Amino acid sequence: MAIPQSFIQELLSRVDVVEVVGKYVQLKKGGANFMGLCPFHGEKSPSFSVSPTKQFFHCFGCGKNGNAIGFLMEHAGMTFIEAVKDLAQQTGMVVPEEQQSPEDRARAAAAKAKQDSLSDVLEKAGQAYREQLKITPHAIDYLKGRGLSGQIAKRFGLGYAPEGWRSLASVFPKYDDPLLAESGLVIVNEEDDKRYDRFRDRIMFPIRNIKGECIGFGGRVIGSGTPKYLNSPETPVFHKGRELYGLYEAREALHSAGYVLVTEGYMDVVALAQLGFANAVATLGTACTPDHVQKLFRFTDAVVFSFDGDSAGRRAARKALDGALPYATDVRSIKFLFLPAEHDPDSYVREFGQDAFAEQIKQAMPLSRFLIEAASADCDLQSAEGRARLSSQARPLWQLLPEGALKQQLLSELAQLIQLETAGLEKLWGQQAATDQRFAPGARSAAAPAPASANAAFSQAASAGHDEYPNYEPHYGEPPAWSGNTGFAPPYGSNWKSKNPNWTPNWKGGNSRFKRDQPPPYTGPRTIPASRADHAARLLLGNMALWETLAGEDHAMLCALPEPHGTLFAWLESQFHEHGALGWSALQSEMQGQAFADDAKRWMAQDNLATVAGQEDATPPEPQEARQELRRLLNMMLIDRLKQLETEALAQASSGQDPDAQQRWRSLHERRKELMAASAITSAQ
Repeated sequence: MAIPQSFIQELLSRVDVVEVVGKYVQLKKGGANFMGLCPFHGEKSPSFSVSPTKQFFHCFGCGKNGNAIGFLMEHAGMTFIEAVKDLAQQTGMVVPEEQQSPEDRARAAAAKAKQDSLSDVLEKAGQAYREQLKITPHAIDYLKGRGLSGQIAKRFGLGYAPEGWRSLASVFPKYDDPLLAESGLVIVNEEDDKRYDRFRDRIMFPIRNIKGECIGFGGRVIGSGTPKYLNSPETPVFHKGRELYGLYEAREALHSAGYVLVTEGYMDVVALAQLGFANAVATLGTACTPDHVQKLFRFTDAVVFSFDGDSAGRRAARKALDGALPYATDVRSIKFLFLPAEHDPDSYVREFGQDAFAEQIKQAMPLSRFLIEAASADCDLQSAEGRARLSSQARPLWQLLPEGALKQQLLSELAQLIQLETAGLEKLWGQQAATDQRFAPGARSAAAPAPASANAAFSQAASAGHDEYPNYEPHYGEPPAWSGNTGFAPPYGSNWKSKNPNWTPNWKGGNSRFKRDQPPPYTGPRTIPASRADHAARLLLGNMALWETLAGEDHAMLCALPEPHGTLFAWLESQFHEHGALGWSALQSEMQGQAFADDAKRWMAQDNLATVAGQEDATPPEPQEARQELRRLLNMMLIDRLKQLETEALAQASSGQDPDAQQRWRSLHERRKELMAASAITSAQ
């Protein structure tokens, strides 16, 4: 959604930056300004200044500065759109949505109302659980036995769900309210429509979004019951693959500590906060996803994953590695901490102390080392076969990395281990990637001949579905050889008629394109059509607000593309988070000096999918049309990527390299089927 600049200015004129910042930072009047301890770095003397006259904040210690919108983006981890909507709600302003149809606006309003209703229900339940904890001795004793104080329990809003099957019936006036089931608090038996509480006799951990709203619960059993932890189901407000427990509570600590510690459970987060590590968060009973990693990098440039040293911990770390690789830029730090098998973070700190645990974090394994370790699994590097296996296992991991110095250094290290020259390994992997594309389902035949001319290259690229094209520029200085005034010389000799694929007989019906003895006229080399990545770049550059509509899966795929596309999309994402939706003219100014600037200008200057001579400056599509077209393009790109990953998974499954490969293939295959079905529906509309 593109928000008019006039609305932004009006919004900033109505909000008071002192009031906005004051909700998060304790401010005191100091002359004309307000002063406080900076929330973005640790300090003992206030250097954080907020000016009511300039409506601006500035830290003289770390240099952070900006307006009310910028503060919410930096401190609360909101996107530009989220920050604007949050401030607009506080001032009673309505964010313009002129790009949406009335039906879309109605659906958005209904969804927002539903989310608010569910959050209210969950908040009410959370309050009831907290009150119940106060009067339940065995629940209090359990928390004390885990070393938790009442202060830390209050900070995280811990509560207790009683043993009864219908305890919430005394909390809500209508136990059959559909919102109770939709929020995941109540389970409805489909056979007899009987209802009962989902959480019973459990310590309750409220799960909050970045705004502090309760969106779900995690329940820890008291005693030896199963399951040990029970989470809220997926709901309109809760998606465990996107949310992180403790992120809301850890915001300030992330800035002061300079890194985030990702653990495996709720209790780890709460216990570590009490023991001096308030910068810990946890995934919600699922593997760390790219969405998780992307959200974390809104707050910090350093992530430490902490896992147990047993086999389960190693598997969890391996999945976290896959999710983190697309975001491992040269300015970010990603490490993996493996504790002894008999310890989790809580027990380790209690036995060895804060300093020992801090030293463990400091010595955590860098991403580059863990990548090599993961790729080297079950590889005998003393044999040629083992080194070849390393090459096969390392390639898909290395390819996930964004372009940069880290990727090049890892290529050199891997080349040394495989005992190949760096250039040779890069060439080998390039050839293997091309082979994967060639033999992937739906790809063109591997037996297709190599193009011998500009027109042949065009035809071959077109037959490939515009997925991958060589960076081919036709050489206009070398037109075909002319033979007198009768057209160009036959490229196949005297038997041109039978061998030229462009020749068609002169049937009496008059449908022939060329006369029997006349080859097609030379019209000059044709420009290779735009790739899907080119077109996606053009759509996003011309409609930057579309970035808000993309899922984490889309972000990861776009930013992982080879140069110049991947670098452009990563830059575009950073610009969107920093400035919101900018117009093309503003983007053009901001990208001056970037390596991809010329490519971006070329894509925007010409609609390569449908160029008409003399009409190179194409009119950008309407926002709704652009959104639909972008979704179609991304689906096709994701389908192609999933095909490649399926091929790799099948190869690993058949070789016995990875015991999880078969299951991974099934997941990839199902996801691709979903996308293909969605693409078919879109095409039919």
